[in-house]
Amino acid sequence: MQQALFGGGCFWCVEAIFLQLKGVENVVSGYAGGHTEQPTYDDICRGDTQHAEVILIDYDETQISFMQLLDVFFTTHDPTTLNRQGNDVGTQYRSVIYYLNEQQQQQAQNTIEALQTEGLNIVTELSPAPKFYPAEDYHQNFFAKNPSQGYCNFSIPPKLMKLRSKFQDLLKVE
Repeated sequence: MQQALFGGGCFWCVEAIFLQLKGVENVVSGYAGGHTEQPTYDDICRGDTQHAEVILIDYDETQISFMQLLDVFFTTHDPTTLNRQGNDVGTQYRSVIYYLNEQQQQQAQNTIEALQTEGLNIVTELSPAPKFYPAEDYHQNFFAKNPSQGYCNFSIPPKLMKLRSKFQDLLKVE
């Protein structure tokens, strides 16, 4: 098993996407990149801890590669908006890849450079993985537990539709 640590806006959205992928065994929503020990959701929402909402992905690299995870990551959120995803605004919603080893760093850097060559202004932060703090239990698997919640109905389905249309070969068989 390998791990990846991504932030692409609200962790409810990002988690819902990556849970759909074959080879992804577990996804934990949480916080990383700030200065407060044991931050809470309320701390993060104030915007003064500098943490990002992130997901920690456990994946089987014999079924899905880090490069494939990067492709999904860059396709299902907007890596060109600084500290914003849709209506979610603040540093906690920044686009970030926290790499766990040199190979992840190099693959992410190459992907960012390739996207920039295509004319995209990528603002995704690329940094070594800091300490990860799991979010409160009620945030875990939030979309599956709260499918009729307003935010989930508005924000997540379009991202899942994009995932299904572009990455059919990477989806878990239901």
